[in-house]
Amino acid sequence: MLRLSNLADYGVVVMTAAARAAADSRLMSTAQVAQATGIPAPTVAKLMGQLGRAGLLTSQRGVAGGFALSRAAAEISLADIVEAIDGPIALTHCGQEGAECDLSHSCAVRPHWAPVNRAVKAALADVSLAELVPARNTLQKQFA
Repeated sequence: MLRLSNLADYGVVVMTAAARAAADSRLMSTAQVAQATGIPAPTVAKLMGQLGRAGLLTSQRGVAGGFALSRAAAEISLADIVEAIDGPIALTHCGQEGAECDLSHSCAVRPHWAPVNRAVKAALADVSLAELVPARNTLQKQFA
């Protein structure tokens, strides 16, 4: 089974919360994101820091401060978010630049991992954050 790390999964959840806030032109604090998502505040703080360093979130200090998307949700891909948290997308350590193992010199499979990794990354890059956030009227119907 191919799985994202828990942190990458939570990173996607945090980014969808930020995208919903952006739709209302609001900033969100770490505490607000934690409350809205159910993710513990220390984890949210860590993720928001990583997402900010990756250029996906911006922050404003002060009483009315908080975090916001750095660009439109349609311009942020699932690959952007996953790479911000987990690093380069790859199914195996093998095939990554500079990766070596005991079998590197004789492995017949190694050359085939790079195209597989590119395909997985391309699939994640084809999904925008905007696609992960339900439309406002969908949410209203869901909770009505």
